[in-house]
Amino acid sequence: MTKIVALVPMRHCSQRVPGKNYRFLDGKPLYHYIIGRLLDVPQISEVVVNTDSSEIKDGLTKNFPDVRVLERPEYLCPDEVPMNEVLAYDASQVEADFYLQTHSTNPLLRAETISRAIQIFLEKYPAHDSLFSVTGLKTRLWDQLGRAINHNPAYLLQTQDLPPTYEENSCIYIFTKDTLLTRRNRLGKRPLMFEIDAAEAWDIDEELDFAIVDFLMSRRTNQ
Repeated sequence: MTKIVALVPMRHCSQRVPGKNYRFLDGKPLYHYIIGRLLDVPQISEVVVNTDSSEIKDGLTKNFPDVRVLERPEYLCPDEVPMNEVLAYDASQVEADFYLQTHSTNPLLRAETISRAIQIFLEKYPAHDSLFSVTGLKTRLWDQLGRAINHNPAYLLQTQDLPPTYEENSCIYIFTKDTLLTRRNRLGKRPLMFEIDAAEAWDIDEELDFAIVDFLMSRRTNQ
């Protein structure tokens, strides 16, 4: 049986939104949403949380006893430490055929979507050696020098007719230990893009995001 381990790194402190990983959203800490969804994905063998937060560790022990908690070493705690180094440490502690990484800041991500990403990746592997999720964009994009990226300014197409571009949305990454350690990157040489609807892929990074996600969550509940 293929062993897939979900990795969810969670810091106690965050730079833009203080304590966002455990801040309450619709009555419960933010990280509860993604942990609950991961535990509902049938292909995932184990959920592992790497954290330096005693609050998160205590909450996981109480509410999610099946989740494995890794104490984040002090040398991996500074802000400037790349996420790939944290993941490399996790992979050194927990063996798996494949690793799936997501964030506590993706509370609208559905278990069904995660399961579908895994299924599609396994069907495409090894032609594709990794997967990352994206959100499709149909809007006029420009670079920092004022040059058009995905359109011809002299020929004004309607935005719905533009060729799609894709934003990496940080919801789902799937990779092997070999890819991670060899490249020091979650993305291999032949990554597969997996598109997620924008409303489901919302990532909480700013205060405004909390308000938007709270609104979207209330709409989902009332539908």
